[in-house]
Amino acid sequence: QVQLVESGGGLVQAGGSLRLSCLASRSIFNFNSMGWYRHAPGKQREFVARINIIGSSSTDYADSMRDRFTISRSIAKNTVYLQMNSLKPEDTAVYYCNANELRQGDPFDSWGQGTQVTVSS
Repeated sequence: QVQLVESGGGLVQAGGSLRLSCLASRSIFNFNSMGWYRHAPGKQREFVARINIIGSSSTDYADSMRDRFTISRSIAKNTVYLQMNSLKPEDTAVYYCNANELRQGDPFDSWGQGTQVTVSS
């Protein structure tokens, strides 16, 4: 089992920036990928971004965030980051870190507890 701890959330004005971090409790070098999702009140959980861990550090983003958010990783620090720029009130949500790894040949997802991001207008 791996524990994921998110940090970096908070209150920011529209147009501002935040950098989220997700620290894993053990080495991430053999994870398939890590990523971020968000859940806003009254809405379904939404994919934000993903980065591969094994092999190339290729990334994937939700279309609405591609030009404003950047995901990155530090395998040495067991950490994935999400740099969020030009934040909008509609970005307000709890942001969750996700890790995907193979366990006995099957993909397995782990989740953090989430960090609140609030963007004021």
